[in-house]
Amino acid sequence: MTRRIAVRRSPVHGRGVYALRPLRAGERILEYKGKILSWRSATRRYNRREEGAHTFLFGLSDGRVIDGGQGGNSSRWFNHACEANCETVEIDGRVFIEARRDIHAGEELFIDYALELPSDACEDTIREYVCRCGTPVCRGTMLGAGESASE
Repeated sequence: MTRRIAVRRSPVHGRGVYALRPLRAGERILEYKGKILSWRSATRRYNRREEGAHTFLFGLSDGRVIDGGQGGNSSRWFNHACEANCETVEIDGRVFIEARRDIHAGEELFIDYALELPSDACEDTIREYVCRCGTPVCRGTMLGAGESASE
């Protein structure tokens, strides 16, 4: 079977995931893998990391989190885009990344992070989530539609 994706340098941010062959709309690309933790454990671990280090946490609907930085796979390198060509689907505590539309070989694959912050988050924290996707519908933030980043 031919490889479908590769991780390489991204003009959007750091590393990115790229299609090596055409992908069909609805095609399951891969599973978001990593160690499953409580949010409390994940927060403790990431509070000890170096400033500016990557965060690979994916929140599950049951309140736990998948830490792609521990035992993760290539899925942790998907960058954010406000007009993403992929989406995540949670099934029985597992997260899969699927193509939202047909994708050409060579395209970078994106998901919409739609991150959430506590309602009391300060403006400096909100500004840390600026979006770099450059799509025509860019909302300027990796936060979900209900959140906003200051100009």
